[in-house]
Amino acid sequence: MDIRNKVAIVTGGASGIGRSIARRFAAEGARAVVVADVNLARAQEVADEFGGLAVRCDVSQEADIQALVATTRQHFGQVDAYISNAGILGRMGGLDLDDALWNAMWNIHGMAHVWAARAVVPEMVARGNGFFMVTASAAGLLTIVESAPYAVTKHAAVAFAEWLRIAYGRQGVQVACLCPQSVQTDMVGDSDGGSAAVNGILAPEVVAQEVVTVMDNGKFLVLPHPEVAQYFRNKGQDYERWIGGMQKMYARHAEGG
Repeated sequence: MDIRNKVAIVTGGASGIGRSIARRFAAEGARAVVVADVNLARAQEVADEFGGLAVRCDVSQEADIQALVATTRQHFGQVDAYISNAGILGRMGGLDLDDALWNAMWNIHGMAHVWAARAVVPEMVARGNGFFMVTASAAGLLTIVESAPYAVTKHAAVAFAEWLRIAYGRQGVQVACLCPQSVQTDMVGDSDGGSAAVNGILAPEVVAQEVVTVMDNGKFLVLPHPEVAQYFRNKGQDYERWIGGMQKMYARHAEGG
């Protein structure tokens, strides 16, 4: 999809990857960019940079997503592109973490994408054109040893994006899944399973460029860290060996390494 003259919604748009995507869409000539975030003041600051519309949206609530889409249609008539990007990192841990954190991640990293697709994909199918992107993580293709709920829910995000592409990809809806490793966002400073040390921390502007590139070439996976593709191939070619290697990484993490 060419974003020029299109209407785009970007959730988690007040900072990090979302902010950079919103800025890039505006620079590429989008007709309108809706910056959605739970922090309305920060979303407004971003929207003011390019004359966009800021909307408060808590993506863990389906009603908020429905209201976001309704507001966008009220102002601009339709939704051409939806970037389902909001996410949280939470605390590190596994079985010790309480249900509240697990449930928050299930909603934000899983159901938020379902609710968003439910709100916009039918109109894209009816129109025969649209772009829907799920922001997952390299953790969704691989894993992250420090955080069980993050790893599990990001896997769910990839799985839903994959299903959506299979179900609607031949009906005019271009579905993509963003799977970066470490990116310079508010989350950086917390561990990401070693990817920052291995492949470096990317500027969010680099990620935004990759998103635009995939919109142009129609691919499914958006991999700002190209090494992830090889890691994913390695995982598929010898799953047992890959799990053994990740067990070693987990042991080093548990020992404080």
